[in-house]
Amino acid sequence: MNLTYAYIFLALAIILEVLGTSFLKDTNGFTKLYPSLFVLTAFCICVYLMSHTMKFIPVGITYATWSGLGIVAITIIATFKYKQIPNIPTIIGISLIVIGVSIVHLMNDIDVK
Repeated sequence: MNLTYAYIFLALAIILEVLGTSFLKDTNGFTKLYPSLFVLTAFCICVYLMSHTMKFIPVGITYATWSGLGIVAITIIATFKYKQIPNIPTIIGISLIVIGVSIVHLMNDIDVK
C-alpha cells in the first residue's frame, strides 16, 4: 500500500462513517435490527480502513480530515433527510473546520514513522 491507497482508504472510511452516522437515528436506539446491523458494519469497516490509512498518513491529519469532511457531509444529509437546517453560526463554524483541515493538509509534510 502507498500514499495513494491511503487516501483512497481514507475516502472510503469517510463515506462509510457518513453512511453509518446518517442511519444512526433510524436504529431507534439500536432497537431496530437491520439499521443497527448496517450502522455497526459501516463503523467497523470504517475503523479498519482508518487503521490502514494511519500507516501512511499521520494520525492528526487522518482524524482531522475524517471528522471534518464527515461533519460537512452529515450536515448536508441531515438538511435533506431530517429537515435540520443549519443556522448561520453553524455554517460559519463548519466553514472554519474545512479551512482548518485544508491548512493542515497544505502545510504538512507527510512523514509517518
